Amino acid sequence: MKAEESNGNWDEQKDKLKQKFAALTDNDMLFKEGTKDELITKLQQKLGKTKEELLKIIEGL
Repeated sequence: MKAEESNGNWDEQKDKLKQKFAALTDNDMLFKEGTKDELITKLQQKLGKTKEELLKIIEGL
């Protein structure tokens, strides 16, 4: 995720991720610039995916 993803692009990706993984909530998807690692860790725990898997999923949205 890049800095511009904290704006509109992240909103679109966030919505697509929530559609793909029904277990995700708005609270799970909070992203502030500089907190990428925290977000990835939270998603890893919630979804049981590796960091690499998550990054591929996000890039593919």
